[in-house]
Amino acid sequence: MGYMLVMAVCASALNATVKYLSAEVHPFEITFFRALFGFLAFVPLFVRHGWAPLRTERLGLHAVRGILTGVGLLILFWGLGMTPLAKAQALSFSTPLFATFLAFTLLGEKIRVRRLVALAAGFAGTIVVLRPGVIEVGAGPLLILLSAIAFGGMMIAIKMLSRTESSTTITVYMAIFTTPLTFIVALFVWQTPTWSQLGIMAAIGFLSTFIHLCLAQAIKEADMTAVLPVNFTSLIWAAVIGFAIFGETPDAGTWIGGTIIFVAVVSIAFLERQARGKTAPPAPV
Repeated sequence: MGYMLVMAVCASALNATVKYLSAEVHPFEITFFRALFGFLAFVPLFVRHGWAPLRTERLGLHAVRGILTGVGLLILFWGLGMTPLAKAQALSFSTPLFATFLAFTLLGEKIRVRRLVALAAGFAGTIVVLRPGVIEVGAGPLLILLSAIAFGGMMIAIKMLSRTESSTTITVYMAIFTTPLTFIVALFVWQTPTWSQLGIMAAIGFLSTFIHLCLAQAIKEADMTAVLPVNFTSLIWAAVIGFAIFGETPDAGTWIGGTIIFVAVVSIAFLERQARGKTAPPAPV
């Protein structure tokens, strides 16, 4: 839970940094440097273990995962510059909902009535946050929602890869495929950054890697249903940072909708844990 709390704080700080910097640097360029410096963070790993982390027989699926990650980051960073931090965080909670929906539609996974109800409630929470027809939705929130769909597909790819690949191999290949993709896109809007801007983007890249490590360690130390509720604090941190730096005040729809989405996500995680417990073979004595 401590690892998840650190991750929630750092993720909110990272989003705020991207939002602040996007006023000076195009979000696509920020995404590239985030991917580049995130990849450079793995250099000590190669020094220690050589090329061992690159051994794989599922290169195609790694490519799919990397492309989905790159597209998701490009859209996310683009949308952050146009969206209040708390609303962006509330909408990002919907990523596991899209992953569950895609697992059902693309992989043919069974979905029981209770999980279906939780899924419907989560998407209803998304509508509460956006409130189309009541307030102007805007391009920013829609981009955040599109990034959640891309990250949902990424989660499906990770689930498939984790059956045979180590978390290190999965993460390294993500950086390998994401970096050139974001570089190609960034070329269309390229402006040479200043040294201070480059330093901030380097911090974004290394912080992103640290966030991934905290998440992996949190899941390793405890069950997902135990640590996932702690991630809800990221909505609070995003609201505090958004108010302190950008003068943003989250509306009631953001709080209510974000809470509904998160409760739905935790419910789905709990139901999946129950389903695994029923199907898992008895533990050896």
